[in-house]
Amino acid sequence: MLSRIHVVMTRALFLAFVAIGAGVPVTGASTAEENPSKKKSAQRRNVLMIVTDDCNCDLGCFGHELVRSPNIDKLAARGVRFHRAYAQYPVCNASRSSFMTSLYPPQSGVFANKGNLRDKNPNIVTLAQMFRNHGYTAARVGKIYHYGVPNQIGTDGHDDLASWDLRVNPRGIDRELHEQIHSIQPNAPLHKRFGGTLSWLSVPEESELHTDGKGATAAIELLDEMHPDKTGRPFFLAVGFFRPHTPYVAPSRLFEKYSRDAIEPVLERPDDRDDIPVAALHDRPRQRELTVAQRKEIIQAYYASISLMDEQLGRVVDALEERQLSDETVIVFFSDHGYHLGAHGLWQKSDLFEGSCRVPLIVVEPGSKQAGRVSTNPVELMDVYPTLAELCHTTAPEHVRGVSLKPVLDDVSVAPRDAAVSMTVSRARQMHKEFTTDRVVGYSVRTPRYRYTQWGDGKFGHELYDYEKDPDEYTNLADLPAHSTTVQQMQTLLANARDRMRD
Repeated sequence: MLSRIHVVMTRALFLAFVAIGAGVPVTGASTAEENPSKKKSAQRRNVLMIVTDDCNCDLGCFGHELVRSPNIDKLAARGVRFHRAYAQYPVCNASRSSFMTSLYPPQSGVFANKGNLRDKNPNIVTLAQMFRNHGYTAARVGKIYHYGVPNQIGTDGHDDLASWDLRVNPRGIDRELHEQIHSIQPNAPLHKRFGGTLSWLSVPEESELHTDGKGATAAIELLDEMHPDKTGRPFFLAVGFFRPHTPYVAPSRLFEKYSRDAIEPVLERPDDRDDIPVAALHDRPRQRELTVAQRKEIIQAYYASISLMDEQLGRVVDALEERQLSDETVIVFFSDHGYHLGAHGLWQKSDLFEGSCRVPLIVVEPGSKQAGRVSTNPVELMDVYPTLAELCHTTAPEHVRGVSLKPVLDDVSVAPRDAAVSMTVSRARQMHKEFTTDRVVGYSVRTPRYRYTQWGDGKFGHELYDYEKDPDEYTNLADLPAHSTTVQQMQTLLANARDRMRD
């Protein structure tokens, strides 16, 4: 039971909480919303929100030929897959603070893995709080807000405690094996060998002993505890998986699914960086020095970690069906940002290329006639908040800046916005000593065909990529006269996007 894992509210206290029922006061809720009738609550849709960490679109349903993600693929067949979904800031804390508030980073005040959204917005109503204010029980398992991974696994991390009625912090075998983990910086202090560094380990222990396995077990138990038939209240259950974040620790049998001979790593082309502004290059120590053999080993471990996460997602979704909750539960699955595996010599995240900003996003609406369809228009993670509000017939707060994707769920040809926007602060100084300016901010807009990026309002360079002709971003068109009209059009879109990001 949940007592085996760190749980903030005990089972007995939770049962007392639900026994009181809808009359339990929730900060910020109106009287009518604090006391919904049991009948009305039972008719409302539940929410299962599954967030994975550092997962790119190397998934079967997104067209990858090698990665095996049968449970995510099955979920995509039940819902709408968003082919062009983008994080607003490709770093964990900034992205999570953004999608949990539907505020852009300049509005949330969070621009890195340091900082807290409450510092600038102490009274902001988060996504989970909105559901609490509408009579829902809100619970979190694992990483929804930021954690320092792996060292903070098993703790609350940088959680927003006001968001939840229940919090579960699983800790599995992957957290206990740090001294065995392989790292591309093996001589660094132990706490610097992984997390933000490429690191991995194949272990014999089965999936359910890993942190994500224990998280899935806890989520399944919460489905029993929070079942509307028992509580008279709908639930908002957020399940945050840690994999495939580094260190990539997974069972050996999942490593064996991916033969290294079948992995063809992206190799940096000699001329690739010639037309890329230095500000755009977020290099990390030793990552450009990797041999082909090392690249294959690292990618194998990353894919094994995706498979681990996929298995645990499947367990939770299957449990939802077994408890006959699927017909009344909205499911949303996404990653906090994308992830590089060698493109442009880059690994991991934090930059404004497609691999870092693009995320997998799937929304399953019960009874939808669009099941299995694909939206190819750009959307933002900001949009998850208002989408869930509309799907569950709740009212999003006025501060919300995203747009509801419900029209897309009704007709995948609908374009909810002209372009998706992402931003970051350049960290080029980490490896490029000639880049001497602090806090150069980059903004990037993505349309169905193009991405345009400016660094320091263009003072430190700009980029234009045509994905129809150049999906690998090898040619920066921004300074070519033949593309000046397109640059002007994209600059207008970027100016409009920055207007909506303003504080």
